[in-house]
Amino acid sequence: MTGDLGKLFAHAHGTRAAVIGGGVGGLIAAREFARVGMTVTVFEASDRLGGAIRTGEVDGIPLDLGAESFATRGGHVRALIDELGLEGAVVEPNRAGAWIAGLPGGRAAPLPKGGILGIPANPFADDVRRVIGWGGAWRAYLDRLRPPLTIGHERSLGRLVRSRLGAAVLERLVAPVTSGVYSARPDDIDPDIAAPGLNAALTRAGSLSGAVAELAAPREGRAPGSAVLGLDGGMGRLVDALAASLRAQGAELRTGFPVDAIERTGGGWRVVSGEEQVDADVVIVATEEGTARRLLAPHVPGLAAEPVAPGPVVHVVTLVLAARGLDAAPRGTGVLTVPGSFRAKALTHATAKWGWVAERAASGRHVVRVSFGAQGEPPVTEGMSDEEIAALAVEEAGAMLGVPLTRSQVRGFAIERFAQSQPAATIGLREATERTRTAIRAVPALGAVGAWLAGTGLAQVVPDARDEADRVRRGALFG
Repeated sequence: MTGDLGKLFAHAHGTRAAVIGGGVGGLIAAREFARVGMTVTVFEASDRLGGAIRTGEVDGIPLDLGAESFATRGGHVRALIDELGLEGAVVEPNRAGAWIAGLPGGRAAPLPKGGILGIPANPFADDVRRVIGWGGAWRAYLDRLRPPLTIGHERSLGRLVRSRLGAAVLERLVAPVTSGVYSARPDDIDPDIAAPGLNAALTRAGSLSGAVAELAAPREGRAPGSAVLGLDGGMGRLVDALAASLRAQGAELRTGFPVDAIERTGGGWRVVSGEEQVDADVVIVATEEGTARRLLAPHVPGLAAEPVAPGPVVHVVTLVLAARGLDAAPRGTGVLTVPGSFRAKALTHATAKWGWVAERAASGRHVVRVSFGAQGEPPVTEGMSDEEIAALAVEEAGAMLGVPLTRSQVRGFAIERFAQSQPAATIGLREATERTRTAIRAVPALGAVGAWLAGTGLAQVVPDARDEADRVRRGALFG
């Protein structure tokens, strides 16, 4: 047995793994290879690792400029954080919850608690009625009086909510949530994916509000957003810890290395970047979708023919403001907007949401993050200069928070631009993704990971990258 293990270790050590893309998915895949002794090289086109996790200093404050938290579902990300020795850095957000702005008459109100994707269990609850009004509440109540949904399987969240609960619930509650969370319209969201179990609960309860009441009951009283956690000092600490772990295991992390092509060789693969070529036995492609398809298509039959709808382009503007008017956190931890009411889609009041940000800001400063862009349309900030974008972000932030803000109060700002993957909950995307995965997995010693396959968010990307790396690893080591 000892001899067999020795041979397996020698085989692993002699196996070269190339990971193209240094986002979290790529780093996780690389770590799975490195932990069994494989020789690992990560190729990242930009000058930084981490993908959607981006950090930087604004007015001397270290901040998350991209992803600021991770979802707790599944426990996969928390387990990874513990493995990397960061368990002491895990922090909870303020559970005060967000608000919705852009209601009729320019009103704003807290986002009701206890719903799912903004769908309320009780339309007459005070916090719900403040948003949808008495007319909206009575229209939503018809859901309980209409013929029961004996077969609850609507593929479009928008159509389901509109038909059962009416326009007020759809436009003032559900649309702000799907726009803020998925950058997508409710009509394009598949409830089976966005809210697992909802369709089954519809069949049991016979009404949409009844189904939500059934599913949300164990979480009653929890504020929206409470199922996420962050890291003291920012999510960049996770990227740094992954990189350090990989280097400690002998992996090579090459930034500023854009890959032009991967080529089949007699015994494996060749990664090509300009005049440089690197040979590998196995390859994981961990880039965004467009680059991934370009690299994979020559080796995966039918991949190039699969239609690709571009994901939303989002601009996130982080502002550090000297604004005492924000000391009282006038609208909770952030604001979602009724689509069409503002030019921005959402705002996070980071110093109200995260204690560690408030501690580092101090001196009367506040950090707010303003997001522009949604599925199917470019952000209004596209083509603007950085100064113009900052000025618009200040204007929108003041309007969303209900507090006058001026450009002179800005102590610093940063702008990050993201080309996101399509939301995993988009109708039809799951089936298309399965076809793509099946085609890729038919090619030996080749794999792909990332949000375009797993779905956006670390809770999806981390376990998916582990599983895909394990599949490729087993194929390489055990045949």
